[in-house]
Amino acid sequence: MRNIVLMALLGVMSFMMVGCQPLTPMYDDRFLTAVGYASISEQTGKNLEEKQVRAMRASKIDAYRELAEQVYGMRVSGRADLTDQRLGTETTSGAVDGVIRGAEVVRSYKVGDSYVTELRLDVDKMERLRDYGEVQQVPEKRRQTLF
Repeated sequence: MRNIVLMALLGVMSFMMVGCQPLTPMYDDRFLTAVGYASISEQTGKNLEEKQVRAMRASKIDAYRELAEQVYGMRVSGRADLTDQRLGTETTSGAVDGVIRGAEVVRSYKVGDSYVTELRLDVDKMERLRDYGEVQQVPEKRRQTLF
């Protein structure tokens, strides 16, 4: 008898726990978030303030790169060389290319020797902005960047 009561109690508790689960996801899938990082001391500059500004800009670009990876995916290329049926060098590289419109800077702040930038992208807003302006192709030969 005691076992039956215990089993019934466990069954009711299990039912209550399942009934408390949310019916919709806890996150909003209309928004993508990305975080970019950049070291301050590794930047070129005449003084600390200039290095911080460069790190701030680099962290923002890194966050945009991460958003582009989430929206467009990453192209991954691999290569393995064989010489006399012996495995030589192996290389793997990744690239992402795309246009991100409508992203908002949520926060930008310093943590130790790094600068961090958090971005948020409303995917619906990006879809609406896609029709504005013509998308320019990025030239193959890129100039050297300052950061």
